[in-house]
Amino acid sequence: MSGDVFDIEQIRKLVELMEEHNLAEVDLKQDQKEIKLCRGGFAAAPAPMMMAPAAAPAAPAAAAAAPATDGANIAIIKAPMVGTFYARANPEAAPFVKVGDSVNADTTICIVEAMKVFNEIPAEISGKVVAVLAKDGEAVDFGKPLFKIDTSA
Repeated sequence: MSGDVFDIEQIRKLVELMEEHNLAEVDLKQDQKEIKLCRGGFAAAPAPMMMAPAAAPAAPAAAAAAPATDGANIAIIKAPMVGTFYARANPEAAPFVKVGDSVNADTTICIVEAMKVFNEIPAEISGKVVAVLAKDGEAVDFGKPLFKIDTSA
């Protein structure tokens, strides 16, 4: 693995490798920066001036939406990264989406906070929300199902 280990794409690859090899924890150090990844959550080791990107790109549609066993028209939107799931922009705001809402590819459906960066997650598919599978404030792993979408609606 080459490049900056603090790049969001590199972190996603590390999480995939952790899942593939059933690793519970990975500690990395690059120059004066450190990062510690733990399955089921994350922890950042104290380091001077921790690097965090201004905005993380959303995962490709193929990774975010996959067919489910519920039926041919049901797609699952999965967490594109490890972090904390937020169904709303702030505690007083209404949820981004709820069961029965129609979404399109550009609709923001939630926020996943990772390393103090709040990443708006777009649906990347069109349809009707039939289930919200994560709870507000819940820690999510890469690939955890977040929403079920009926793509025929």
